[in-house]
Formats: sequence, structure tokens, C-alpha cells
Amino acid sequence: QVQVVESGGGLAQPGGSLRLSCTASGNIFSVYVMAWYRQVPGPQRELVASITSGGSTDYADSVKGRFTISRDNAKNTVYLQMNSLKPEDTADYFCNAEIAQYRNGNYYSDNYWGQGTQVTVSS
Repeated sequence: QVQVVESGGGLAQPGGSLRLSCTASGNIFSVYVMAWYRQVPGPQRELVASITSGGSTDYADSVKGRFTISRDNAKNTVYLQMNSLKPEDTADYFCNAEIAQYRNGNYYSDNYWGQGTQVTVSS
């Protein structure tokens, strides 16, 4: 089994900062891409930022220059440092991890989601 758990959400003022963390644990052979998504009320999740196991990053245009994604491969943990927060950053933030497992002599890769953490930016 694999678990993906986020932490670090909360309330921040406009212009403030928050840091999100996400850790994958369980039966893990390797963790490939880790990413943060966000969702406001509605069905669509927006990709905020992603990072490969080699450290290559990608960002949504709306957060470039303000958010920084990083990871600690030894801890299977990804971080999202959010600076210069805006009210429009208010959303539920979800971590996604592409994880490979070794089971019964075979390798399996799948995407796993965390339960989400709420970020509210308001004065």
C-alpha cells in the first residue's frame, strides 16, 4: 500500500507565504514525478507545479516567480514554497506522485493522490 499525505496549508494574508509538504510512504520502489495541483469548487484540478526525480521543474504561468517546488528524494517528500500569495491562490491543494512498486516479481507504476490541504489567502 502507498500513502500520500500533505501538510502545511492554512490562512495567509495577501503578500504572505506558506509552505506545503507532501510525503509518500509505504511499499515504494521509486518515486518519479511529484506535483502539486489545486482545485477551487468544481471538477477541474489545475496543475500548479511539478518536479521530476532529477529535479526538472515546471510551473503554471500564474505562479511563476512566486512559487518554488523542491523535493527530497531520500524522504520521498515534495515541498511547495508559496510566496507573494494572492487571494486567487485560495484553493484546495493536492499532491500527486507517480510511484513504482515491486510486487510479485513485477514492477507497477501508478499515480497516487493525497487528501488535500486547504490554502486561504485573505486579509
